[in-house]
Amino acid sequence: MSATTPQQLVEHALATSTADDCIAIASDSSSANLRWANNTLTTNGVMVAVEVTVISFVATAGGTATGSVSGSASTLEQVTTLVEAADAAARSATAAEDAAELVADRTSPDWDEAPERTGIAVYDAFAPALGEAFRAASAEDRLLYGFVNHEMVTTYLGSSRGLRLRHVQPTGHYACTAKDLGLSRSAWVGGATRDFRDVDAAAMAEQVKRRLGWAERQIELPAGRYDTILPPSSVADLMIDAYWGAGARVAHEGESVYSRQGGGTRIGERIVKQGVHLFSDPALVGLESAPFNVAGASDNTESVFDNGLALARTDWIADGTLAALLQTRHSAAMTGQPVTPMIDNLALEVDGGGGTEQDLVAGMDRGLLVTCLWYIREVDPQSMLLTGLTRDGVYLVEGGEIVGAVNNFRWNESPIDLLNRFSHASATVPSFSREWGDDYFSRTATPALRIPDFNMSSVSQAL
Repeated sequence: MSATTPQQLVEHALATSTADDCIAIASDSSSANLRWANNTLTTNGVMVAVEVTVISFVATAGGTATGSVSGSASTLEQVTTLVEAADAAARSATAAEDAAELVADRTSPDWDEAPERTGIAVYDAFAPALGEAFRAASAEDRLLYGFVNHEMVTTYLGSSRGLRLRHVQPTGHYACTAKDLGLSRSAWVGGATRDFRDVDAAAMAEQVKRRLGWAERQIELPAGRYDTILPPSSVADLMIDAYWGAGARVAHEGESVYSRQGGGTRIGERIVKQGVHLFSDPALVGLESAPFNVAGASDNTESVFDNGLALARTDWIADGTLAALLQTRHSAAMTGQPVTPMIDNLALEVDGGGGTEQDLVAGMDRGLLVTCLWYIREVDPQSMLLTGLTRDGVYLVEGGEIVGAVNNFRWNESPIDLLNRFSHASATVPSFSREWGDDYFSRTATPALRIPDFNMSSVSQAL
């Protein structure tokens, strides 16, 4: 007997629901991964899963109530269980404050196509080169640890109002850490990819070898403010926080760095240096993402009523001015601004930025290169002050050259402040956030930035 298709799961949910309206989202995901330690491949695996979200809408005396239930489902019977739970949740809920007309009557031309899947074959070129890297590392008394993952998620979104939308999202990343045999030195590199055809395992291993070599000389430095270069990966860590914290409703209510003193948002105000541009675009080459909104539940930045809204390029910061915040139709009505939902990628560009991270190093008299930020947490939403640690590679630059590795630090900085204080920027390139890229947000493009007074608030014992 043939398996039930995701489209059939969606159609069954819509036909089974007894609510006034219904949205069903079926996500067919497959992933393939490799993990290695001590120059040896330790595990590999392929996983396939189907998750269905059912959102029921019921008219009430005060408006429209909703109920959302998600779960693994590969059979019609399992979907029926989800539908019954969502319908019951909607009937017991109060009216939703973000209620709006559901998006209607739009169909993707590929709606009827089967899900796309990945598999171990995605590593056909990468894996043999990784084996060669293991042999070279063992011969040179170096240990490699790491992980690669590739995922294909095909999303089917249907509604009782006629929506039938499909999107295929490939997502991949690699990360590799090198250590010496005594485990006293450590270095990390990582990156994102759509299909691993652009990932060179030999180049990855060579880069992490070079960084580990920089650490042969160990230097102790005190806490303080240092002229600091953040490579694109570290800049991505910070810009993702700036993006996720850009909820319009929270700003409108005076609770974020994007809040105007006296009330409202800072949209239209210059908040960072001129020439700085932060934007998202579902069609951004190499970072393509879903061109329509998908929301399994409502919160301050998403609304289930907005499922299916078309997405297009959105400038969050344009030439230093705050141009938009994350807006549902509900928050847009509150703020009087256009509807600008979250998009699953982010790019930072700086007018006049050019060259590479290495060029920024060559132009530095004395300072630090911080290759990895870690354990980032928000301290103060009003200023977007963040704190975190450095890890796996903080290097001292003298006379334009890296002369050794220094101890780790705890740091305290605001990404908005940094975009006001940086002195140099490289060209924008695809980047990968170590903190957020593995599980949450891997589609970023950022430059390296040089910050003349980055706040290393205390020394950390982290390795």
